[in-house]
Amino acid sequence: MVGAQSMQMNAVCLRTMNKKAPAALETYLDLGGYQVWQRIIKERPTPSDLIETIRNAVLKGRGGAGFLSGLKMRFIADDAPYPRYLVCNSDEGEPGTCKDTLIMQYNPHQLLEGMLIACYAQGMSACYHYIRGEYQVQYDACETAIQEAVAHGFVGENILGSSIGIQIHNILGAGSYIVGEESAMLESLEGRPALPRSKPPFPAVYGLYGKPTTVNNTETIASIPMIIEKGADWFLRLGCENSGGAKIFCLSGHVKNPGVFEVPLGTPFSTLLSLAGGMRSKAPLKAIIPGGSSMRVLPAKATQSLTMDYDALVNAGSSLGTGGIIVMDKNTCMVETLACISRFYKHESCGQCTPCREGTGWVVRLLDRILSGDASKSDLSMLHDIAHSAEGRTICAFGEAFTWPVQSFLTHFYDEFEYYIQHKQSKVTGRELKGNRDV
Repeated sequence: MVGAQSMQMNAVCLRTMNKKAPAALETYLDLGGYQVWQRIIKERPTPSDLIETIRNAVLKGRGGAGFLSGLKMRFIADDAPYPRYLVCNSDEGEPGTCKDTLIMQYNPHQLLEGMLIACYAQGMSACYHYIRGEYQVQYDACETAIQEAVAHGFVGENILGSSIGIQIHNILGAGSYIVGEESAMLESLEGRPALPRSKPPFPAVYGLYGKPTTVNNTETIASIPMIIEKGADWFLRLGCENSGGAKIFCLSGHVKNPGVFEVPLGTPFSTLLSLAGGMRSKAPLKAIIPGGSSMRVLPAKATQSLTMDYDALVNAGSSLGTGGIIVMDKNTCMVETLACISRFYKHESCGQCTPCREGTGWVVRLLDRILSGDASKSDLSMLHDIAHSAEGRTICAFGEAFTWPVQSFLTHFYDEFEYYIQHKQSKVTGRELKGNRDV
């Protein structure tokens, strides 16, 4: 990504981006940082009131699922045992996504304040911040932020002279995609291989170290301080109906200026495309993947009046996901693109569930057979069957992650796959791309 922008009037998570020292504590304090946390320590609002404010703001999870965060915070019962834990999911591994990295690197103190407020609201004494293994710079920024916050009394024991104690721990992962699944992350935190757990029990009942746990995405948690500061109505008005607030979108692919943009939810896709400088050549738009590579692809005609919010993307036949928008022009071979995506998911499957372990392998082999000119039309039927038979039959959502691209590429661009089989070359480029026979 070559840049990051935030519409400053509407900035929520990237509001320090244009500052001289964006990650510094002094910068955050100048913006009113930690004032909400200090007020909470002084006035002791009820946890229920804080959660209700977050719920009324219609803050939806920014990590992909889009679940109501305020409702999720209520999943831990009032009489649930202690200790309780918050886990911040910064294992940002979805292809096309690079938003959480900016929050950690340039606005870590707002993330910390969000963790503190979330812990207070749920009766938690510790937050474990799981950071993607490749994010060493971001890890260092978060470590520095914790040290600064501890030195100023915002984090640790007896916070600001009170009886409240909250510890925050940064943990650097090892680069596995599957650890982004919340229960796999809990397994990794406990020192075991990152294999997703069967549910129930859910983390709110049996989470980290067997204790009640809430797992939230980085952007979700970083949004909390401004919701409490400015109120639920402000946040809700900033977005659109049923989707409160701003969202960080990552535009990559065939655009002039790939970058990261924080805009209100409900912003037209055409506006985001303009912010990225438009298409990089005279070739028109062919398709987009709107929320990271696991979301369903949408053809250009579906984007003409598309707004970027949760409901609009579902109505269009896809999902907002992480907000990682991959833009493709008409010169893109969709057979090759799907093969590239599918190889990633085959490589990242943890192998625990047969439909996923075997299904990802078969998808890659079938696509490589097409690319190598060895396929028949029956292979397309087999691709279709695998993509629909694996969905919903795995422990975690990875089963959907590898099937949705296959389903949607075949739905919208079936003619390209059929053409490649018949003519042994790409309909778009006119060349044989060759598959990987060793997969």
